[in-house]
Amino acid sequence: MGRILCVVNQKGGVGKTTTAVNLSAALAISGKRSLLLDMDPQCNATGSLGHEPTDGHAMISDGSLDSAIIQTKVNNLSIIRGSRTLQDVDRLAAAGESETSIVRKHLDSIIDQYDYILVDCPPSVGPLTQTALAGSTEVLMPIQCEYFAMEGLTQLIQTIKKVIVATDGRLTFGGILLTMYDPYLELTREVDDEVRDFFGDIVFDCVVPRDVSLCEAPSHGQTVFEYAPRSRGAFAYTQLCMEVLERD
Repeated sequence: MGRILCVVNQKGGVGKTTTAVNLSAALAISGKRSLLLDMDPQCNATGSLGHEPTDGHAMISDGSLDSAIIQTKVNNLSIIRGSRTLQDVDRLAAAGESETSIVRKHLDSIIDQYDYILVDCPPSVGPLTQTALAGSTEVLMPIQCEYFAMEGLTQLIQTIKKVIVATDGRLTFGGILLTMYDPYLELTREVDDEVRDFFGDIVFDCVVPRDVSLCEAPSHGQTVFEYAPRSRGAFAYTQLCMEVLERD
């Protein structure tokens, strides 16, 4: 049975989509059958892999997902594109029992086809994110190394705990990833110590540094491995991939 990793944070600009895109690519490169599911109405994950958003999101349809799954340029990596259509966004965000069960049913219908499914969520703890969490098996939280890194996490963690209870333990904490890491800044080291002291072993050993390649790659519709395979960003997500595989 595959693992469904929901990449979440209540803030924007913390490396959430960057992590969803490049971790899914790293897993695919390692030989794992991987799928990226874009559930963020901004559709940045879709654009990062060189695709256009869809007019109708597959996760709210009653039909099979087969026709909605697109093979990307990265071998072993497929994508279900996001949608900016307001009707789709509203229905996905309704977070009622019907919408949640449809999303979970769709994910369960394809979970055996993939080793890893990564879900990119909007930067919020709202209904759409809760719907995505309810269909996933693990939570991966990127945290930016900045002054307000811990702010708002209590609300996010409470939301995750509620979903864990509601799904009878299907959802678990997969890991916390420190992003935009600058070892030369005292603030970065302070955030690192605080997060590891608070969360313990759930924090990944690897960190993602500030790297211009990670910022530039999406504008070319590429993963960092295609755009700058020898960059620090590519190395960091390779290390993250290895840790995720070790936790299997």
